Amino acid sequence: MSVNELTAAAWKEKGQKQPIIIVVSDFSLHKSPDLYYIAFGYPEKELNTDIALITGGGNGLGRLLAERLGKMGTKVVIWDINKKGIAETVQIVEEAGGYCKGYVVDISKKEEVYKAADVIRDEVGDITLLINNAGVVSGLHLLDTPDHLIERSFNVNVMAHFWTTKAFLPKMIENDRGHIATIASLAGHVGISKLVDYCASKFAAVGFDEALRLELEVLGHTNIRTTCICPFFIQATGMFDDVNARWVPTLNPNDVADRVIAAIRKNEKLAVIPGFLKVLLSFKWTFPWGCVGGLLKRLVPDASPHGLPSSIAVPAVPLNSSSKSTAADIAALDAELSSVTLPAKPPSMLIQRTPSLGERVL
Repeated sequence: MSVNELTAAAWKEKGQKQPIIIVVSDFSLHKSPDLYYIAFGYPEKELNTDIALITGGGNGLGRLLAERLGKMGTKVVIWDINKKGIAETVQIVEEAGGYCKGYVVDISKKEEVYKAADVIRDEVGDITLLINNAGVVSGLHLLDTPDHLIERSFNVNVMAHFWTTKAFLPKMIENDRGHIATIASLAGHVGISKLVDYCASKFAAVGFDEALRLELEVLGHTNIRTTCICPFFIQATGMFDDVNARWVPTLNPNDVADRVIAAIRKNEKLAVIPGFLKVLLSFKWTFPWGCVGGLLKRLVPDASPHGLPSSIAVPAVPLNSSSKSTAADIAALDAELSSVTLPAKPPSMLIQRTPSLGERVL
């Protein structure tokens, strides 16, 4: 007999009406210890024996995560397409007394991912903490977004998660130890105008995390954890610096980095940042679309106020046409960009649309 049944029987025997209480049964505690942790708090695990890989570690949130993990004694490996950014992150981590190695890897190419994974296993060791952090955004209305930018959003924001996970998960299973963190977005739960491709890719990333977690549990790999991080727009990452948002301020990247580390240490399944926005998710599934759509339009009137005007064509340079970009490719791209008349305020989004092609080789 469960705790619930015993409690009900005891009140019935007394001839009194059972009060409205929530009793967690023995079965629930055994099968879902998260219920216990929700009530009494999650224990924090140490990360000083882990080897962490952070994609997109050359700047922004990835760099802040590398810095924090390095100070905790974690061996840090970063992947990025920006060689200069990699060097700066490695220097920051090492100057703080941490261990960090960086590699130029285009995670949208599975061949590069698998090749780099083999190199890391030989030079550093088995990855025990994988943080899929790299992301890109276009910030244009759907019909103004070139096809190659839509493909890039999916290749970097979600397809790369498949390649990195397939590269490192087998060893995690073999060692019965591992953690995969997905840096998704609140835009992975709600739609936002000018972010159709971005939202769709982040919805996919959220689904990837949830389905992977369930599959690992079904297969009995309960010591392999997954965490999905869904922040609101973050300042100073080059992606949403100029976003026009109401009611909810854009997030300080240092606060987000601290929250990500805390979520990983506590083995949290989902971390919405800031936490009160979880109410928005329940609101979405409770109220009719007229209410939800109206709220979203007011919450984020313009996700890319300083992006390229729709009349300006973004150069259609194939980002994945070959494993190595030639000098002619780079010169042609520079020539096209130099002819573009930009708004008075330089759009930070432009950097995300046209990353350096010359650094896309392992």
